[in-house]
Amino acid sequence: MTEPSLRRATSSDAQAIAELVERAYDKYVARIGRRPAPMDADHAGLIDTANVWVLTHGDQLLASMVTCVMDDHLLLESIAVIPEAQGRGYGALLLRRAEDDAHDAGLTEVRLYTNAAMTENVAMYPRFGYVETHRAGQDGFRRVFFSKRLSTD
Repeated sequence: MTEPSLRRATSSDAQAIAELVERAYDKYVARIGRRPAPMDADHAGLIDTANVWVLTHGDQLLASMVTCVMDDHLLLESIAVIPEAQGRGYGALLLRRAEDDAHDAGLTEVRLYTNAAMTENVAMYPRFGYVETHRAGQDGFRRVFFSKRLSTD
């Protein structure tokens, strides 16, 4: 069996990414009481302005990730993995790619946030070296903010 392939997204991926994100985040709508922010993102616009990655297997889109280069850190904007592919290590692979994006941009810190109601994510990020920095309301969401300092090797 062939391994999944990670590549930069192109404009032709925008609709498939939107559909993937809908499926990946749908389980959180009831928990949060509204659609999570990534569900309403402008995926075509992000492909033009951010680092958008897709993980594919054949013609199937398994996962996507958006990172944005900021002045002093890399912001991991979102990760989405289709429900049937969750638990296979694809999120970890994308987290490593985010660190590569930071290194490529000459940055030594990755920051991210997740919704406080996404308890699986709040528990997962520390396992990958992320430290919770604070919790705050932002854009009408209860968010948990994380940071990871990277080595300069």
